[in-house]
Amino acid sequence: MNQHCNTGDHAAPCATPSDSPGPDDWCKQWVSTVTDYAVIGLSPEGIIRTWNIGGERIHGFSAHEVIGQRFDIFHTQEDRDKASAAASLDIARKTGRCESEGWRIRKDGSRFWANVVITVLTDDTGRVLGFGKIVRDMTDKKNAHDAVVESEGRFRMLVNGVTDYAVFMLSPDGIITNWNAGARRIKGYSAEEIIGSHFSRFYTPEDVAAGLPQRGLSIAASEGRFEAEGWRVRKDGRRFWAHVVIDAIRHEDGSLAGFAKITRDITERMEANRALEEARKALFQSQKMEAVGKLTGGVAHDFNNVLQILRGNLELLDNRHFGDAWTRERLGKAIAAVDRGSKLAAQLLAFGRQQPLQPVVINLASALRGMDDLLRRALDETIEVETVVAGGLWNTLVDIHQLENVILNLAINARDAMPHGGKLTMELSNAMLGDDYVAVVPDVAAGQYVMLAVTDTGTGMTQDVLERAFDPFFTTKPDGKGTGLGLSMAYGFVKQSGGHIRIYSEVGHGTTVKLYLPRSSRPAVEPPPRVVPAPKGGTETILVVEDDRNVQSVAVETLSDFGYHVLKADDAEQALAVLRSGIHVDLVFSDVVMPGPIRSTDMAALAVVLLPHLKVLFTSGYTQNAVVHGGRLDPGVELLSKPYSREQLAHKVRQLLDGRDSMRSESSRSAAPADSAVPLRILLVDDDVNLAQAMNELISLLGHSSKFTTSPSQALDWLQDEPFDVLITDLSMPDIDGMEVAKRATAGSPSMFVVFSSGHEMPVLPSLPFRWAALRKPFTIDELGAVLSDL
Repeated sequence: MNQHCNTGDHAAPCATPSDSPGPDDWCKQWVSTVTDYAVIGLSPEGIIRTWNIGGERIHGFSAHEVIGQRFDIFHTQEDRDKASAAASLDIARKTGRCESEGWRIRKDGSRFWANVVITVLTDDTGRVLGFGKIVRDMTDKKNAHDAVVESEGRFRMLVNGVTDYAVFMLSPDGIITNWNAGARRIKGYSAEEIIGSHFSRFYTPEDVAAGLPQRGLSIAASEGRFEAEGWRVRKDGRRFWAHVVIDAIRHEDGSLAGFAKITRDITERMEANRALEEARKALFQSQKMEAVGKLTGGVAHDFNNVLQILRGNLELLDNRHFGDAWTRERLGKAIAAVDRGSKLAAQLLAFGRQQPLQPVVINLASALRGMDDLLRRALDETIEVETVVAGGLWNTLVDIHQLENVILNLAINARDAMPHGGKLTMELSNAMLGDDYVAVVPDVAAGQYVMLAVTDTGTGMTQDVLERAFDPFFTTKPDGKGTGLGLSMAYGFVKQSGGHIRIYSEVGHGTTVKLYLPRSSRPAVEPPPRVVPAPKGGTETILVVEDDRNVQSVAVETLSDFGYHVLKADDAEQALAVLRSGIHVDLVFSDVVMPGPIRSTDMAALAVVLLPHLKVLFTSGYTQNAVVHGGRLDPGVELLSKPYSREQLAHKVRQLLDGRDSMRSESSRSAAPADSAVPLRILLVDDDVNLAQAMNELISLLGHSSKFTTSPSQALDWLQDEPFDVLITDLSMPDIDGMEVAKRATAGSPSMFVVFSSGHEMPVLPSLPFRWAALRKPFTIDELGAVLSDL
């Protein structure tokens, strides 16, 4: 049986036991003490009839302020406009109860989030007596809830907004439960296509077969995290290189809730790292080759000087003992050995990119066809040779003689790789090296090239041999079968020519060497035939400038054997002193690399200014870029590379001298002493050693004997021990000046003739007690001869 408690004008039902206090007291006490809830009694029309302390705390109104008011005074204006208060009462009438949440208004106008329960109150007949309304302030929980919702929303927005990473969740069994935009972009699946699938579908078949997906989940479950890189598969079947992280997600009790999986496509980075590593290896190889090239170039320089001494002396001996068959045979073998050493040095210089090239614009098709006979003689009959030339072949700028050596070396390597016969194919075609290719290959420019490919069907190379193929002295041939310089020479020649070289090889399938030479847009020329005439000599005057005394001696003797008048100088300074002395010189034969403050090239330039008719021939075993720039001889420069034969020297000298129109002047011819001239004994004193040596050579050419020194004191000592007819002395010297030397010298030898030499104007000299003359430096050999002829 329902009881009714009267609270105000209407009663609120209170179920009480029979032994409880009176219902009015019990209900009033309960309602009045509840502070966390507003307990409100409403009339059937929604008028407030009862009010408790909880209502005053939550809404801010006292009982006398609200009793008699409609309860929608607590609703916001928006709710009033929608008549939400009346709608709540209608629901309570129909269902007995209405529960809702929403914003409510306090007395001060502030809002709070309320949980509202309205219960209909009826009598025994079902007549509505009113409503009981309970309101609870849920603002704090609402704010906390909203914060969580906002945080989750932002997180979802963040995850869905990430396009560089695939971020998705997995169940403990690996089933995909959600999917972000990055996952769709990277893997190609939409969320509808993929949610509910197992994540192993992204793995390659071989990784699935190896159990890699499940192993990743197991490690993440046991260790909390799994990280790896590997190939993954997109929807369209294409593979990409992925960086994968799988994190285990657990409930508060520690049980496994699933996994968070993050995948990033790092294919570009992986390719970039691979390209960088290849570039690093290529750069290291290039630097290694550059360092070895410099070393071999220096070795070749010294080696060529030694060979020049050997060859020159052997040829001098051969020329003198040509009638002795036994001696001639052994000299021939020794000269042949020097030739082999010369080729070895030339290969070293080729590898070091320091050989002087003389390139011409040619079409390689005719050059290659011209080598057919040579190649067939070098190869076995069991090797078939085929030449393939593409149509419209471009021209290239190259030293054809050096290229022929490269082709011959490649052919011989191919022959050795095909001991039982095979096929050698030489192919010429146009080629383009693009930016993508040259990006990972140092020292190669993108552009148009003429490609020469030499392919054999031989044994091929292993990878480790292929990586060292260009290293000098590296060879897989037996001892005595090769120096290991063939490919090294090809490498250096192609690089020095501005090109590129590449080897492709596989064991059992042969080898292909591709040479890329830069295209030239200029018309091709026919290279001149290589004709070596019989050596001829002459009577011209040649100045040999060489710092190596042994090499100098051989050159002087060789040229003298050919009938030339030969002067010598140890360096550029001495050479200039000779040239400035006035003696006629037809040709300067000078080493390129010599010690001293003046370079040989600068000496040659000054020499041509002093003597416009002069010809200059350089020689060297190592140019060091003195007369070679960009791998090519400077315009107008003539070079005879060491070691050279006596025939090569004679031919080159005659070639240069025959190209000169003017002949030796009569004055220079008359400078030589007549047969009837009386040779003089001359003492020469000059503090400049180079000038003293040069003047000593001039005196010797005039047919006189001389002795020179740079020390006036030593000259005076010599005068005490031996007689001299003439004293030639510089006027200005640091210890004792020339005038004092002359006075002391003539005091003991009154008949001595004195010649003063000076680079300045001769001073006005007083009357002297001895015969004397003066020469202004630089003086010619004719002027010196004229002074001495007066004696």
